[in-house]
Amino acid sequence: MKFFLDTAHVPHIREAATVGLLDGITTNPTLLSKEEGSPADIMREICKIVDGPVSAEVISLEAEGMVREGLEWTKVAENIVVKIPMCIEGLKAIRTLSEQDVKTNCTLIFSPIQALMAAKAGASMVSPFVGRLDDIQTPGMELIEQIVQIFSNYGFPTEVLVASIRNPIHVVQSAEIGADIATMPWSVMQSLAKHPLTDRGIEQFLADWEKVKQRS
Repeated sequence: MKFFLDTAHVPHIREAATVGLLDGITTNPTLLSKEEGSPADIMREICKIVDGPVSAEVISLEAEGMVREGLEWTKVAENIVVKIPMCIEGLKAIRTLSEQDVKTNCTLIFSPIQALMAAKAGASMVSPFVGRLDDIQTPGMELIEQIVQIFSNYGFPTEVLVASIRNPIHVVQSAEIGADIATMPWSVMQSLAKHPLTDRGIEQFLADWEKVKQRS
């Protein structure tokens, strides 16, 4: 499973890239609004750091505008993926862009039928939001199971990108189900390597080594 970072904060992206596990980036207008500089400049810098897909979201509400924005985003870097919201106009834009070999990420997916529609329209990725479903007492991971099963049934090449990840358990469950990608905040990515028994083991090893040093 691929690990994506859900951020537009360049210092975090640089640090994550040094670990060697960063396969891509997802951004949105909210994340970009928190950073200094123009969105295009920020995305250009991100694409210099990350070789994999980098999602840049459109803000238009009509298909024509989405396509126009999407084509502008593709001029920023070759690895840009145009992120488009799930709606009828969005599906039209996905179809148009896919016919021009532009990769797309259909976002704000909350039902299996939405994911199926996006795949049929030609989306390269779909982004179901598990955390937001959990927030309204709906099991988000059940949606991932349904989408993975449907795509497998019909051989869709569309990748399942699990979004709105809140904790390492979401990442593990995504991998168990067979999702293609998990995109997560920097805080969650950092926590993946942590375990209290690991920390305790390191502390014990260091304490024991101090005893060895004192004998010499």
